[in-house]
Amino acid sequence: MMSITVKEISKQFGDNTALNQVDLTIKEGEFFSLLGPSGCGKTTLLNIIAGFLPATTGSVSINGKDVTNLPPYQRKIGMVFQNYALFPHLSVFDNVAYGLKVKKMSKKAIKKKVEEVLKLVHLEEFTKRMPHQLSGGQQQRVAIARALAIEPSVLLLDEPLSNLDAKLRKEMQTELRLLQQRIGITTVLVTHDQEEALSLSDRIGVLGDGHVKQVDAPLTIYRQPKNRFVAEFIGQVNIFEVEAGMDGTFAAKHHKVAKNQALLLESAYDLDTNNEDKSLMMLRPERIQVAGAKGNKESNEVEVTVVHTNYIGDSLRVHASLAEQGDLLLHISDTVFEEPPQPGETLYLYWNSTDIIPLADKE
Repeated sequence: MMSITVKEISKQFGDNTALNQVDLTIKEGEFFSLLGPSGCGKTTLLNIIAGFLPATTGSVSINGKDVTNLPPYQRKIGMVFQNYALFPHLSVFDNVAYGLKVKKMSKKAIKKKVEEVLKLVHLEEFTKRMPHQLSGGQQQRVAIARALAIEPSVLLLDEPLSNLDAKLRKEMQTELRLLQQRIGITTVLVTHDQEEALSLSDRIGVLGDGHVKQVDAPLTIYRQPKNRFVAEFIGQVNIFEVEAGMDGTFAAKHHKVAKNQALLLESAYDLDTNNEDKSLMMLRPERIQVAGAKGNKESNEVEVTVVHTNYIGDSLRVHASLAEQGDLLLHISDTVFEEPPQPGETLYLYWNSTDIIPLADKE
């Protein structure tokens, strides 16, 4: 198992800056995800780690050894691509054996290793099949087996599940995580799928505009994002621009329950608004609860009017408006209502002070 250190990596494509002074440490044996929107630089960073792209500036080290100027085949890295990149004219066995033949291993050793990794991905009975005779999930497992056959120190995955249907994708996520835990290999996954990153990773690095916005465990990334970018990219969120109110509460500038009366928020966390021109707080939609009747608290309670409801199976996604100005998004369990609330219907909402989270950085 190997650690990976990326130091001050920048990458220019003409006038375009894909990566800007990226620092990152991936721990030995962990499953690390690079998460971000299209064009944020995550695949570029993966290719620089692999050696397929040279960095404009900066260095890459694997287990303390500087590999910045080494070609890919000298980095002991296995890579699985988005389109699997299987050789269509080779059988499953020969696809997996390809890298071993390049290394000029004996036929006996190749046979043993191929059988070993195919058993690991539950394809030991498919050795003679051709790629076109396999399902998408099976092709993906062949690609993983081929990457593992050369006994890499690091496994790099470039959106390997994006071509699968939703059900198979979830199944393969589970298989991939169990496989990684079984063999303990340091793994880096590139994905734009938030749920995939949250469910698979030990830690997540969120990239945006060529910068690392936050690196943390999935729970921390979701519950305590450091800035607006991470809060809005990971899941859905209500964002409030606030100023200090009375009795330790915060007044939401753009959410008004009546004319000249702001929605008051009470948070269990501190937020210094003295030196900030835009202080932000967030509330996750699933943290909002529905009351049977109007409460009598001034903060963290509000009456809203339903604008639109989406039924999504196990829950309802409700868009609601405040009486004077501003909207709220809430996710409610399907069991709360016998029938989904209709446009124009009144709801009384409340939430806990521990669910109003300050965002340390504006962007």
